[in-house]
Amino acid sequence: MNLWLRLLHLILAAMVRPRLDPATDASRLAFRVWPHDLDPSLHMNNGRYWTIMDLGRADLMIRSGLWRAIIRHGWTPVVNAAKIRFRRELKPFRAFELQTRIVAWGESFVVMEHRVVTRGRDGAEILNAIALVRAGLYDRRARSFVPVARMFAEVGLTALASPAPTPEVAAFLEAEEALRQAT
Repeated sequence: MNLWLRLLHLILAAMVRPRLDPATDASRLAFRVWPHDLDPSLHMNNGRYWTIMDLGRADLMIRSGLWRAIIRHGWTPVVNAAKIRFRRELKPFRAFELQTRIVAWGESFVVMEHRVVTRGRDGAEILNAIALVRAGLYDRRARSFVPVARMFAEVGLTALASPAPTPEVAAFLEAEEALRQAT
């Protein structure tokens, strides 16, 4: 149930928060670890990280205006690959921020980075987890993924070249391709 409340809060807050440029801006969402987010080890459940990251992607889609095109065309957001690295646990009631941004793209997919961060006593940012997600918009009528150029055009962006993938993004995409070929 708490995910639905968090989603409702996100949608309502998006109405008053500033618009985001999906090619350059990051979504930043504040959360707290509640008791229903915990696993038996009394830290945030590994699966809950993925659920929270869904909200980061939703915020980026809503605040960029892409959500209107998704609804209008009947497209479906699809994650087709993901990798996470846990660095530090999140204990009960700990405040944290989810930072979500698009870091690269191909013809019909984007690569998003999710960073889960807390603040140290000195105010310095502490990275608790980092994830890379390969995702796209699937057009069920056309039975294909929507080209990224069209996705960006729907929010008023044209002729954008993807930033060069960092070594970790390139390795992630290579591993995903190798796994795709193996199946």
